[in-house]
Amino acid sequence: MAALYEGYTLCGLVPDQNLSSSGIQGIEEERDSDHVVVTDSARSVTLYKVSDQKLLGSWTVKQGQTLTCSAVFNPQTKEYVAVSDNKVIRIWKEEDVLLDKAFKATVSSDIWMIHCVHGGEPVVLFKRGAVRLLDSLLAAPQQTIEEVLAQEENIRWSTNIVAERQQFVIFTTEQKGDHFLYLQRLNPNTLQRYRLEREEPGVSPLSFSTSYRDKHIHLLYLYPNGHVYQSVVSVQGLAAEEGAQALPLPRNLLLGLPVGDGLLEAASAMVLDEAHVAVVGVPHPSAGAGKDFLCIWNTNFQTLQAGKEMAGKIYGQLWSYSNKVFIPHGKTLSVIPFECPKSSLASALGKLRQAKTEESKAPAFVPSWNNILHGEKAQPSRTVETRKTRTTRKTQSTPSLTIDQVLELIKTAPIEEVQKEVEGLLARADLQDLQPSVGQLASTLVSRSLADPAFYAPSTLSQLVHTRYLCHSVCPDLVLLALEKKDYFLCQLCLQFFPDIPEAVTCACLKTFISMPDVDAEKASLEPDSVSFMETLISRERGQVGLQNGFSSTSCEEDGSNDVSGHQTRTQAKKKAAPPELICPVGLHKAVLLNEVLLTAYSETFLLPHLKDLSSQHVVLFLQYLKFLYLKYSQDDSLHMPGCRSPSLAQVMDWVCLMLDAHFTVLVMTPEAKGLLLSLHNFVKSQVRLVSELGKIEVSLQELKKTKVKKDVGQYSIEVIELF
Repeated sequence: MAALYEGYTLCGLVPDQNLSSSGIQGIEEERDSDHVVVTDSARSVTLYKVSDQKLLGSWTVKQGQTLTCSAVFNPQTKEYVAVSDNKVIRIWKEEDVLLDKAFKATVSSDIWMIHCVHGGEPVVLFKRGAVRLLDSLLAAPQQTIEEVLAQEENIRWSTNIVAERQQFVIFTTEQKGDHFLYLQRLNPNTLQRYRLEREEPGVSPLSFSTSYRDKHIHLLYLYPNGHVYQSVVSVQGLAAEEGAQALPLPRNLLLGLPVGDGLLEAASAMVLDEAHVAVVGVPHPSAGAGKDFLCIWNTNFQTLQAGKEMAGKIYGQLWSYSNKVFIPHGKTLSVIPFECPKSSLASALGKLRQAKTEESKAPAFVPSWNNILHGEKAQPSRTVETRKTRTTRKTQSTPSLTIDQVLELIKTAPIEEVQKEVEGLLARADLQDLQPSVGQLASTLVSRSLADPAFYAPSTLSQLVHTRYLCHSVCPDLVLLALEKKDYFLCQLCLQFFPDIPEAVTCACLKTFISMPDVDAEKASLEPDSVSFMETLISRERGQVGLQNGFSSTSCEEDGSNDVSGHQTRTQAKKKAAPPELICPVGLHKAVLLNEVLLTAYSETFLLPHLKDLSSQHVVLFLQYLKFLYLKYSQDDSLHMPGCRSPSLAQVMDWVCLMLDAHFTVLVMTPEAKGLLLSLHNFVKSQVRLVSELGKIEVSLQELKKTKVKKDVGQYSIEVIELF
């Protein structure tokens, strides 16, 4: 399934006073996928390095001048191009400080947009539909520019693509309620005009997006009524004359998005790949009428794959480069990484649904011994009937309830009836839009559980989480409810399957797990594989003492000492310094739950403030457990196996650093933490030494790679390579 990951802020915004605009005209990719150029709606162009959230350069036009289209980067000349006051083309390099001293050229007609795509030349699209290559325009800036569009026809959106080694300028226009698509091919110049089918009277598209695949241009457009259409145009055979009759452009409905009350006003839909569309400003099906969401929909199976709530006003703007979405909201421009795996039925329905499909096959007939012995015709035994078959037969014999009926049932019915109806609803093969339905079911169950302490359906909630169609943003009270009910199995499932658990909830889980008695933890029925891993880790005998993963418990104190003793003296010293058998400071099940916390994604900036809420006693206990994990991994690196759900050594060290950063002063003042801090200091020293040695190996391998192999070495040669 597609996923939206933890986002971060690229820069702040200065929205209009009436909040109708975000203050951003456009975002364009620069030299590579990690650099973008942001143009505001007034006077500034800013260059950012995305991964570092770092401003690399900024350029501003004079007071009284205005940038009228977003700046682009020309990778061929390493220059930036922008337009001010509709007619003045400005070109500058990164080292230029003042835009006013850079190159300027004034043209004879108003410019709509300048486009530049990797693999193509910069092109200029004028407001009246004419297209020029930038170089040819600058050769004669005052050349006459023809009018392509009819009277009262205006451009609404444009883009530029390179397909089949040819460059295309694509733009849409509007004239008296009619909408048209123009495809302008360069070298040779051909123009084709298409007419889009009309929607409801007075309804115009809110956004457009294009993609190119299989020698066709796919145009995606979103209407205020939530309809997302796709039109497909072949790039071959475009040879129409200017002024020719507009061809009708067929369309097909990809999605019918929920719009809530009224029509959409600030919304956008963007193609991510052939099966996924990013949508912003459309209500989340499971979160009511709020439109402050970013969602990814699968168009093949009409399912909502991922959703994230955005704080602040949504402006209906969306850009996407290299698996990152750029979205302005409130007073922030955020960058949200995403992933869209290849679309398939299995991924759309989830792995558990796929397994259930196999289970739901008709059971094999089991003949009785009497039939076999007496040669009678084998008949299916009526006594051998699985629970699954009985449940299916019972479900088929009773009328199926709709989703709305089940939601109403959850509000008042007893637990047994709720469990039966929800299980039957999930098992039905004709259920449409499963993901939003799962969100509604979980939210309703949690709401009743919070309002009525006597009502709690753990098995039903676990079944909903197992569908993998839930996330924290869809049902934000689920994890806290499970903590309140001491349902640690449900907590474990949420930590495993929810990709968007906030840091505050992660710390709440950690505080609960580390403070609960081991007796209570052992009563919980947890996921078997994770329990099996901890059983192996605790029961595994201590391995051979030596330098593994950069750490040796017997050698940390010997760094820098002179080896003047004999072999017998060293052996006796090692025996004397050998640590006792490692004992896990927490119980088995508590350790399993703590591992789930270690595996949860987090942002250090947001996690540290919440870690400070832990008491010194709990901090020391948690650090002792982290020390136990580190020593176990250091002694036997085979414990962490691929595919096994267990924290890695790097994750253990990261959490050690986090706990020390959050509680260092308290730990220094705590007497019982002195020995623990010394041990952790040795761990850090060993890791630094390991990284240093790995760095030396890396340099050595780089030098070997740079070494040129002589071709004419003869039949026999000896070559000496000196690395240092």
